[in-house]
Amino acid sequence: MARYTGPKNKLARRIGEDLGLKTNALKVTRRLSILPGQHGAKGRRKISNYGQQLKEKQKVKYIYGILEKQLRKLYEEASKNPTATGAALLSLLERRLDNVVYRAGLAPTRASARQFVSHAHFQVNGKKMTVPSYQVQVGDVISIRNKSMKVPMLSELMNSEDRSTANWMKAKGGVLSIESLPIRDDVVERIEEQLIVEYYSR
Repeated sequence: MARYTGPKNKLARRIGEDLGLKTNALKVTRRLSILPGQHGAKGRRKISNYGQQLKEKQKVKYIYGILEKQLRKLYEEASKNPTATGAALLSLLERRLDNVVYRAGLAPTRASARQFVSHAHFQVNGKKMTVPSYQVQVGDVISIRNKSMKVPMLSELMNSEDRSTANWMKAKGGVLSIESLPIRDDVVERIEEQLIVEYYSR
């Protein structure tokens, strides 16, 4: 299973935004203005239209923790959707099981949600699921497996009073159901999806 395993703060500094990759937002914010690398302190140059498109595409990859091949595949699927391609692409990204676990407040980051799923802590419709890229459907029921209830982090997050859940799903304890498919307004991150569409449609 391919994934990025390098420093996550470096990705945020490359984009110049907090991408929610780490739980310590204050630590990330302190160095956001400095590009990674030997010459990062010299600041940022004005970038071209292509550079902006590339940057936005890379940002989405970093946020959702996927690689180029996966994003391109999702873009091709979204381009066949009768709705706006960019909105359809974001909906597909939001429907990934690891993202659903994160949006349900059962993981502090998408990376940890991906690990929870890969380690078989969750089941979908009563069956064990270890595929983070699984696309949830309306009516799917995702639940924490009984033996995983004892995992300290999962237990703490499940019972947290500060837990928040996306409005397209319904959560109760360690069980959540998909009430509707996510739409563009459900994406809280600042993403200019049109730039990604322009990048792939060149």
